[in-house]
Amino acid sequence: MFKVVSVAIENSTTSFDKAYDYLTDEKTSSAKPGCRVLVPFGSSNKCRQGIVLQFYETNEKPPKLKKIAQLIDDEPILSDEMLKLVYWLKERTFCTLFDAVKTILPAGLCHRVVTTYAAAVDVDLSGCDSDTLQIYNYIKSKNTYVDGEKVLKTLGFIPDMDVLERMRKKGLLFRNYDSARKAGDLTVKMVKITDEGLTALASTDKMTKKQREVLSLLADIGSASVKEVCYFTGFTPAVVHAIAQKGYAELFDSEVFRIPGGEFTEEVNTQEILLNDEQQKAYNNMLKLYKKGEGTSALLFGVTGSGKTQVYLKLIDYMVSIDKQVIVMVPEIALTPQTINIFRGRYGSKIAVFHSALSAGQRTDEWKRVKNGDVQIVIGTRSAVFAPFENLGLIIVDEEQEHTYKSEQNPRYSAKDVARFRCSYHKGLTVLASATPSIETFSKARKGIIHLNKLTKRFSQSQLPEVKIADMCLDALSESSYFSKVLYESLKENLEKGYQSILLMNRRGYNTFASCKSCGYVFTCPSCSISMTYHKINNRLMCHYCGHSQPFTVDCPQCKSQNVRYSGVGTQKIEDELAALLPDARILRMDADTTMSRHAYEEKLNAFSKGDYDILLGTQMVAKGHDFENVTLVGVINADVQLSNDDFRSQERTFDLLTQVVGRAGRGKFKGKAIIQTMNPENSVITMASEQNYESFYNTEIKLRKKMIYPPYCDIALAGFLGLNEEKVHAAAAKFFLILTKKIKTKYKDEKVIVVGPMPARVARVSNKFRYRLIIKCKNSQSFRSLISEVLQELSEESSLKTVSVYIDLNPENIL
Repeated sequence: MFKVVSVAIENSTTSFDKAYDYLTDEKTSSAKPGCRVLVPFGSSNKCRQGIVLQFYETNEKPPKLKKIAQLIDDEPILSDEMLKLVYWLKERTFCTLFDAVKTILPAGLCHRVVTTYAAAVDVDLSGCDSDTLQIYNYIKSKNTYVDGEKVLKTLGFIPDMDVLERMRKKGLLFRNYDSARKAGDLTVKMVKITDEGLTALASTDKMTKKQREVLSLLADIGSASVKEVCYFTGFTPAVVHAIAQKGYAELFDSEVFRIPGGEFTEEVNTQEILLNDEQQKAYNNMLKLYKKGEGTSALLFGVTGSGKTQVYLKLIDYMVSIDKQVIVMVPEIALTPQTINIFRGRYGSKIAVFHSALSAGQRTDEWKRVKNGDVQIVIGTRSAVFAPFENLGLIIVDEEQEHTYKSEQNPRYSAKDVARFRCSYHKGLTVLASATPSIETFSKARKGIIHLNKLTKRFSQSQLPEVKIADMCLDALSESSYFSKVLYESLKENLEKGYQSILLMNRRGYNTFASCKSCGYVFTCPSCSISMTYHKINNRLMCHYCGHSQPFTVDCPQCKSQNVRYSGVGTQKIEDELAALLPDARILRMDADTTMSRHAYEEKLNAFSKGDYDILLGTQMVAKGHDFENVTLVGVINADVQLSNDDFRSQERTFDLLTQVVGRAGRGKFKGKAIIQTMNPENSVITMASEQNYESFYNTEIKLRKKMIYPPYCDIALAGFLGLNEEKVHAAAAKFFLILTKKIKTKYKDEKVIVVGPMPARVARVSNKFRYRLIIKCKNSQSFRSLISEVLQELSEESSLKTVSVYIDLNPENIL
């Protein structure tokens, strides 16, 4: 009987991505679906990493099948559910099978293929140059296979593997392939007493007093870390090693998990959660949905501060009581620490954390804790949706409207769609929650596709803040000021009373535009078609797309005049004016520039929460999800920034941002106030946001979407094209369009689509790569996805366009 496994191969392209069959032998016969393997691939038989998707057995040996080179995992790392998810991601994001696998697994757990070499013996070295002799003698001295790349780096050579390959072809070296983890396990040195040690302890065997004391301790406690033994006895590790050498104790390594935020407290809050009538009704409705066992979704729609978190916790309490597992997703890393504190206080060590600010080792360890069944609740950003739970009951998507739930890298998946897939598989419940749900989600709720639950008033005693709209054409402190009189006076009053304030300015940097008044020259990035932003803190002009920077100057490089003027405003300039207006205020700025370090979010928010600062100024990361009792004033510096964007979601995003940031005020026992500064005080979006009137905004926006045929009245597929040669990028986009329209006219006549483009992207060049796009208004059906797959396959066969990267993004967050 021969066992054949089907393997998804790493680094395959769309044109030849499929599962390839391989034979197993005695060493690899235990390979199961979900196990990783190394397999020879292509004419060169160079080993690549793969994952077993399925297997079958046959009585006759299949001809011409290669054998698995190495089995990486003894047990599957992907469950049956996750293997189904691999195919699901491939179909809906047009990625390769192995790209889907890498997305599901934490980066630190992924292996890389290492090419290793060993020295051949009894070889003729005459005629070899000094470099070859040095490399050969070094590898021979190791007496085993060694990493070729590390050998070259150690000896000071350029890591060019061709050198080693030439030596192999001459018969000087043997080659092998192996796999190496990208992040190693963290271990601690442990010690335990042996049977010989117990016998020696009971006898009069010769040993020092210190050795006998260590053995007595180990006899009492069984095993401990060497560090713990030294701590309790006061002795050095030499004593422990001495008894180990005598055979009285055994040293071994034990894996420990790197827990984000440190160890858990044993004390947890088990107090029952009390809900008001609206909350209780929403809870009862969602619990009833779950108990139907159909795998469904619900929208929890509540004004800011309405106590949605209390409803979550009540649902989670129920899931924990019946041994079900829970995933809680938040859109921003900035929101994770506050959420973690709430959940740690209630569930202790039952939680794990998934987000991009963790080290590769921490992410791997958290994944293992989930896989081993050590936790019941996972909290994190988008990647948390892949937590390897096998008894999942509930997924909560907080602030569901946020664009960060959609990946902008391949595979371009939506975490909300993955959540629905997983809850459908487990017959669980997906809860989408927001005070400003996306138009598409609220439309589904209105139609009954998902179940709607409303919270119309704030929880406990707090009230929605009083909101004022300040007309900056009439009320500015001066012509050059970015503060209105009413906002300045309110900030001053808040400071005097000892309350805190939050200010939103959704652009970072100091000035956002630099140009010459004499000749009109605009400072743009040399690698991107975008203007540079001036950052005062480092006195440089910076590109926010590729990171290029150059020194500040007042000299025009084109006409040589000293007439360069800087305009536009970002958080740094607002911070300067604020410091001048309120010199006694303690100001904390939070934007992408001040939160680069791993723990910056948590440290800064904790400092503000403790009252170390009076005013929190920042971009949209300060606008959502935070709950600070002492914040009684919120100010929006410029409400018009996003309204000028020509994306069809610009009005929705402006309404969302304004509504959310206004909702940060007055969430405790003190009354709140919000001031929105604008040049367009009559704008209906700003007016409705000031009134926290989501349903009025929805009713207005949905009519516009219907008229213009935008989601939810269609789906959108964005075909993107990138390359160094603009002519070829344009040609690829044009060829895609021709293949698409031809197939629609012939094979896919029933597909109703509207195609716009091809055209350059709004930012036409990023990092020296030209960008074109083609927008397709469609219905995201299996038939449409088959159409796009065929177009991609045919386009990949155009040899003249091989240098152009092509991707498909279904329902992207940004079509520009």
